[in-house]
Amino acid sequence: MTTKEHVIGDAAERLAAAARTGTPCEPVRDLIGRDNIDAAYRVQKLNIDGLVASGRRIVGRKTGLTSPAVQKQLGVDQPDFGVLLDDMDCTGDAEVDSTRLLQPKIEAEIAFVLSRDITAPITEADAPQYVSDVYASFEIVDSRIANWDISLADTVADNASSGLYVLGDRRDRGDVPDLTGVEMTMTENGVQVSQGKGSDCLGSPWNAFVWLANITLEYGSVLHAGEVVLTGALGPMVPVTPGFTYVTTISGIGSATAVFSA
Repeated sequence: MTTKEHVIGDAAERLAAAARTGTPCEPVRDLIGRDNIDAAYRVQKLNIDGLVASGRRIVGRKTGLTSPAVQKQLGVDQPDFGVLLDDMDCTGDAEVDSTRLLQPKIEAEIAFVLSRDITAPITEADAPQYVSDVYASFEIVDSRIANWDISLADTVADNASSGLYVLGDRRDRGDVPDLTGVEMTMTENGVQVSQGKGSDCLGSPWNAFVWLANITLEYGSVLHAGEVVLTGALGPMVPVTPGFTYVTTISGIGSATAVFSA
């Protein structure tokens, strides 16, 4: 049965109020159902449409829950996607403003910048032709839901728990190694806190990109040239401590750094 529009609106407003006030809210699964993913994406879209109407701009997408380690951390069993907005980009900032975040965690990822619009389904074989640049990056995930008490529907509705992101070193797409075999390490104030490899991201970041491109088309969206795609975690995410510095190194790609304000 189709979830009624007022229920979608109630769930969207619960999440939007948490973002506005900085106070995490209760899960929305009591409104839309734990397993109603289509309803969850409708909630996500309603809030994104509202933010765009207020002047924010879509600059890309993210694939979430691609790493088995992260799925285990959150108790889910499949990926999801969210929308990146212009003010989420902290690339080049001296510090990431910790006060913008409610209960942040950080994960190391490979990011792509698109060379072409994607208007039809793609395969792993032809995916590279849609990418111009490859970056080492951080996604700072966040949840508007108290204590990260989320089901899959909760995180989807909450824009896939999107927060902020940082792009680091860049490589031309033609110069990158086989992304399945790249190795990632992450440090917190110089101490290693996470590690993983390309194959931990849905088998390959290319696979995650293909999944994202195709699922967004199913939900009526087109990925555009110049947009950023965060392909998903290469290893376990780590809670952020204000005042700390996080560095990731991804073999064959480079490094990224995120310094959080105290």
